[in-house]
Amino acid sequence: MDKFVVVAFPDEKQAYEGVRALKELSGEGSLTLYSTAVIQRDAKGGIAVKQAQTDGPIGTGVGALVGGMIGLFAGPAGAAVGLGAGGALGALRDLYNLGVSTEFLDTLTQGLAAGKTLVVAEASEEWLTPLDSRMEAIGGVVSRELRDDFIDERAEKRIEKRKAELAQRKAELAAAGTEKVEAMKKAVVKAETILRGAADNAGARVKRYREESEAKIHALQEQTKMAKADAKERIDKRIAEVRTDQKQRLGKLEQAWELTKEALRP
Repeated sequence: MDKFVVVAFPDEKQAYEGVRALKELSGEGSLTLYSTAVIQRDAKGGIAVKQAQTDGPIGTGVGALVGGMIGLFAGPAGAAVGLGAGGALGALRDLYNLGVSTEFLDTLTQGLAAGKTLVVAEASEEWLTPLDSRMEAIGGVVSRELRDDFIDERAEKRIEKRKAELAQRKAELAAAGTEKVEAMKKAVVKAETILRGAADNAGARVKRYREESEAKIHALQEQTKMAKADAKERIDKRIAEVRTDQKQRLGKLEQAWELTKEALRP
């Protein structure tokens, strides 16, 4: 399954060795590497992205994770680049939307101690030992986090609540006395505006996830062209898993989107 892989290294040189090892493992078919980044925290707490391969839809996950980590953990250095309370809240929201657990955030905080360098990647793997062994040999400590789809389920529940609120506002407006009509009309408009924003967000998530999953399938198909027979079988299994996940998640996302559009119809 798709997961975030974070490897903590004592220094930058070892981190680049870690990136090379990830690419070699992907070339062998032991895993499929989608995107990577290298971030470093200096002795004063400043965070820098030293290397990133997060272009296009396939890099969406790692790009958002790295951006959220910088916003959340920049500390005093964050203020220098304009990351105040709003930036920290935005970083938390980005990490929440990725389905990242608090336990994983604690791991990242420890891994991104002053002077440390992290390799952040998104990958699919069946066996954990190949990656663990390679990283341990070059001084890396591996942490993983599955990309969870619970956020899609929560979004659907929030939309249901917004939809119910709008229906209640309209019902109260229909039953209101003349002296309260204007205030209730404003409440209905506000509820419609909030729900319309939820609809726009749901539509954007559908588009973003479809592009991201198609990019991953394409990367997997390209990997099979260079793979040996035994590795090809494993990669075909990963393609099937991505397609299954795509069908399930898009179903949830599109259902949430339809709920909002339905509620906004006259």
